[in-house]
Amino acid sequence: MKNSSTISALLIALAVILLFAACASNATQTEPRPETTPAPTAAPTAAPTQAPAPTESSAPAGTGSGETAGEQGGAAPADETGSKPVEVRIGSLKGPTTMGIVNLMKAAEKGETADRYSFTMATDASEIAAGIVKGDLDVALVPANLAAVLYNSKTDKGITVIDVNTLGVLYCVTGDESIGSVGDLAGKTVYLTGQGTTPEYSLRYLLDRFGAKDCTLEFKSEAAEVAAVLASDPQAIGVLPQPFATVAQAQNEALREAFYLSDAWDEVSEGSRFITGVTIVRNDFLAENPEAVSRFIEAHGASAAAANSDVEGTAALVVEYGIIEKAPIAGKALPKCGITCLTGEEMKEAVMGYLRVLYDADPSSVGGAMPEDGFCLVG
Repeated sequence: MKNSSTISALLIALAVILLFAACASNATQTEPRPETTPAPTAAPTAAPTQAPAPTESSAPAGTGSGETAGEQGGAAPADETGSKPVEVRIGSLKGPTTMGIVNLMKAAEKGETADRYSFTMATDASEIAAGIVKGDLDVALVPANLAAVLYNSKTDKGITVIDVNTLGVLYCVTGDESIGSVGDLAGKTVYLTGQGTTPEYSLRYLLDRFGAKDCTLEFKSEAAEVAAVLASDPQAIGVLPQPFATVAQAQNEALREAFYLSDAWDEVSEGSRFITGVTIVRNDFLAENPEAVSRFIEAHGASAAAANSDVEGTAALVVEYGIIEKAPIAGKALPKCGITCLTGEEMKEAVMGYLRVLYDADPSSVGGAMPEDGFCLVG
């Protein structure tokens, strides 16, 4: 029994020893964990190291974001121009010049332009000219000869022509069947707008060349007044720009287009083109925002192209912006409005050739002198 008790005591002691050994082993395995916590910490440290990779791969997405911002009126993509949106204040006349930019006006309204455009439409060119002189406008669509006058005598050569926006738009409208050419205006009274601008000087030049100097010119402040005269007396004679020539005929079936002044111009002015409107920019604005001016010229060209290719859509916008009341009339007039966007050397040749004809006939029509070579933006 004694031996048995001894053996039992030994077994109990051995069990206790093994139990302590097991506990010690467990402690040895769990204690290093706090010491190895840098390993989990290393994972966040590695994440910033890998972060540039997603950033580089997201560059195309960033470009896409920039394009979306441009469509919403934000800045152009930074990787293309590195510039922010620019506020551009634009003035134009109610008629063909504004009809050529209605698509741009709608794009700006929807936030689809790279820069932010605001528009002022007037019926009198002197209002737009005053805006340029005072610095209230940055860009303006004005009669071609008025651009020269502003350059020579109103802004101290402080404006530059950036494009031609309209070619010939003037028509002789009357119910008098005896009128078929400029020469037939001798001894007659003609109602028109544009005193001191393209309509007056162009018609006076043509009257002189066709030997009808004794024609009397009666000026009205806007085309609607001329149309009213023709509506009350179809035998009266008016010179109207499109779209108002078409509007007048729609209001009175007795009226017709007797002749197109551009055709008469071509008969007696070889080597020059009859242009009506040009787009000018203040030189201060051009110097500060050359990229914005380039973007405007591009946007203007796209708008003019749309006016000629999408007549129905453009006609709807012409009505929406209050230029003409009825879309069918606007649609009929648009192809006759001479809407264009001539730039570069072609623009310079057209502008200087036209102004030369006016200057030779009457220097005051262009402000007393031919503009200098830098008058037109070519490069």
